[in-house]
Amino acid sequence: MRAVPQDAQSEAQKLQQLGLAVIDIEAKSVAALAARIDANFVAACRHMLRCDGRIVVLGMGKSGHIGGKLAATLASTGSPAFFVHPGEASHGDLGMITARDVVLALSNSGETEEIITILPLIKRLGVPLIALTGNPASNLARAATVHIDVSVAQEACPLGLAPTSSTTATLAMGDALAVALLEARGFTAEDFARSHPGGRLGRRLLLLIRDIMHTGERIPKVRESAPLKEALVEMTRKGLGMTAVIDEHGHVLGIFTDGDLRRTLDHGVDVRTASIAELMTRHCRTVQPDKLAVDALQIMQTHKISALLVVDENAELVGALHMHDLLRAGVV
Repeated sequence: MRAVPQDAQSEAQKLQQLGLAVIDIEAKSVAALAARIDANFVAACRHMLRCDGRIVVLGMGKSGHIGGKLAATLASTGSPAFFVHPGEASHGDLGMITARDVVLALSNSGETEEIITILPLIKRLGVPLIALTGNPASNLARAATVHIDVSVAQEACPLGLAPTSSTTATLAMGDALAVALLEARGFTAEDFARSHPGGRLGRRLLLLIRDIMHTGERIPKVRESAPLKEALVEMTRKGLGMTAVIDEHGHVLGIFTDGDLRRTLDHGVDVRTASIAELMTRHCRTVQPDKLAVDALQIMQTHKISALLVVDENAELVGALHMHDLLRAGVV
């Protein structure tokens, strides 16, 4: 085994120490925010809860990136919000802010020129202005309806120049506001899913069985009087590894699956003469189409089965569902 050169070991240790120092500094910066979840925090939340319009987030540079993320977090957790670039606001985008809105401005210095320039116009609208700054004595902090202090003892950048701890602290305080509003609004997992229909959570909480089940001619089904060989042809043709067994009115009497076929062969049954009525599984598991797809998944996992028949309130066959359908839909 080749030995690692001493200089390489020293470099690795130094890099690790630098990384750990950043984590330590930023962790302490975030921990210091706990004391600032105070009356100002509550007042900011109340203004946003009473807002009939949108929460308009402003920020330049790195604060702008944090502001964009915060606006997205607010919007996806029940507090309608969007981000406006302060530089563009002076050139027409200020028209996006209405008298029904709340403005949330982010600036570590509290003296960001592009925000200070539009403060008189924001004041003229008469909207609440919530400011998150690292300087309580700044122009932005003094002009704000509510000021929340997000100052940090030091930046994690050894030069003290790159926004690091300050942006982390602002992000953490913004998340605290968003989650407090979420709880106060009674926002649920189902509400979150409706804002994220393309995500895994959305699919699990919104997708119905009727959205993915096989219907019409794609449902494998045979009558109770059918011979086994007819059922095998139907299973092969429909490709779901099973077939429903129904009566003359379309009511489900049972199911015959690949597993039933293996057991049939193990018992030496003559597949040329056997009837499906002799071999099907009666009283099989069924589900209704308006149930969530995730409910079907739970039934399959609990009973160790890979397919379900879908029936209406009269036990009439309306669909078929296989585990593969749940996989393709992203429910699993």
